[in-house]
Amino acid sequence: MARIMVIEDEDNIALALDFLLTRDGHEHMRLATGEGATSALREMRPDLVLLDIMLPGVSGYQIVQEMRADPGLLDVRVLMMTARGSVMERRKGLALGADGFIAKPFELAELRAEMARVLDIEKC
Repeated sequence: MARIMVIEDEDNIALALDFLLTRDGHEHMRLATGEGATSALREMRPDLVLLDIMLPGVSGYQIVQEMRADPGLLDVRVLMMTARGSVMERRKGLALGADGFIAKPFELAELRAEMARVLDIEKC
């Protein structure tokens, strides 16, 4: 199973993700703010980050940029999540180095499928 960092400020979404990740047997940790995310990621070294775009303090865009500039985090997969799933946001996230993008609210099956797709990139 994967090691997953959830960076999400909305408690109801974080609880749903906690339920899903626990049920699927993933080791996971949550941050509710973008501040300190990069150092927490360096410490945890997750396989995947479920990253909200709109966070208090530091945006998800800034976090993914910092991750892609850090040689120690280059291989960590990033799945960005946002309530505003516009084409422009998707393009920006992918251009900054995200591996995938999912619009909230999402079905758990949809999230599970996208997580599997993103994690399989690493195995190729």
